[in-house]
Amino acid sequence: MVKRRRFLTGAATTLGLGSLCMSSRMSFGEEASLSLPKNVRPSNEMLSSQPFTPARWAFVSDPITGTELLSKNADEHMPPSSLTKMMTAYIVFLFLSADRISLSQTFTVSEAAWHMGGSRMFVPVGKQITVSDLLQGALVQSGNDACVVLAEGIAGSEARFAELMNEEAARLGMTGSHFVNATGWPMTGHYMTARDIATLATALLRDFPQYYHFFGEKVFTYNHIRQENRNSLVLKGIADGLKTGHTDAGGYGLCASAQRGGQRILVVANGLPSMSSRASEGERLMEWGFVNFEQRRILTKGQVVVPAVPVWMGKKDTVSLVASRDVVATVSRNTHHISENVVYSSPLKAPLRAGTEIGTLELKVPGKPMEKIPLLVSQDVEPLGAASKIWRRVSNYGK
Repeated sequence: MVKRRRFLTGAATTLGLGSLCMSSRMSFGEEASLSLPKNVRPSNEMLSSQPFTPARWAFVSDPITGTELLSKNADEHMPPSSLTKMMTAYIVFLFLSADRISLSQTFTVSEAAWHMGGSRMFVPVGKQITVSDLLQGALVQSGNDACVVLAEGIAGSEARFAELMNEEAARLGMTGSHFVNATGWPMTGHYMTARDIATLATALLRDFPQYYHFFGEKVFTYNHIRQENRNSLVLKGIADGLKTGHTDAGGYGLCASAQRGGQRILVVANGLPSMSSRASEGERLMEWGFVNFEQRRILTKGQVVVPAVPVWMGKKDTVSLVASRDVVATVSRNTHHISENVVYSSPLKAPLRAGTEIGTLELKVPGKPMEKIPLLVSQDVEPLGAASKIWRRVSNYGK
């Protein structure tokens, strides 16, 4: 027989799931206190659930738990401008991690790269430049010329490099993006979505932590030309990395991420009217994320979820079911409840082996799809011997 059991937990940060009763909610207990920088006070706007943003496209998330916190036109195609260079960097990092190129390897500056307009690293035609310097030129100085040198050095041509970008975007699930070049230079058929930019930033953080520092460098000097990082949130120490961009069609945009304690917030905003509005709105959305949301540990691997499931014909009358993995969620600081449901069969029949999947815990965290966590038998339960089985049947006869 299948049992569907709902339970209510006591107040704790790491929840104790020992108490079962008929309830559709999981209680988190007392509200956590805010932990803000000394110079930040939570305003009513900061504490709002969905703040207004002047950005035409926006997306805010916790990349560690994958929780969406804010979305505005996040699935619309938009001109990504130099935010494209995050994907260029992702391809370069792939080749570096596979030892197909090295940071000290040099690529030659072509005429096509030297002629690139827009923001530049100012590389001389015919010059041999290391991959490390080109990455800094592309990500700190936003150099279009540096991106073309990288693309040609890796793939032979920028067009072939764009094919690699599209292949990798598809693998990452960036369904709303298509690349024509490595720079973000405005061209027909070149677009991204705010959600896809967040997906890409999350992949960069997850897959290449050893190279993430390139996004957070504040200054780079090449050919006696000193240029600061164009991401003002990085310069001010508010964010630890990622990218900005601007085109006439797409306006001013940024992707920025920061970590405080164990929590990380990721902000994407594009379609803003000026550099100053890009900076102020990026900072405001970042603070809004940290003020309004926190990570909470819902379950710890091995934690008892169902304390006593009846066992048929076993040397133990009951056995507990435990969580198969840790569960950490990003929730609003005003959220105290998570919908849950436990599904398992009862009674269980001996023999049982520890670690066998028996049931499922269904969790619905606000802002996330339902999660299903397998529940495991906590310990071995041996079957009764033949004589004990007969005695058990006799003693149960007529009950």
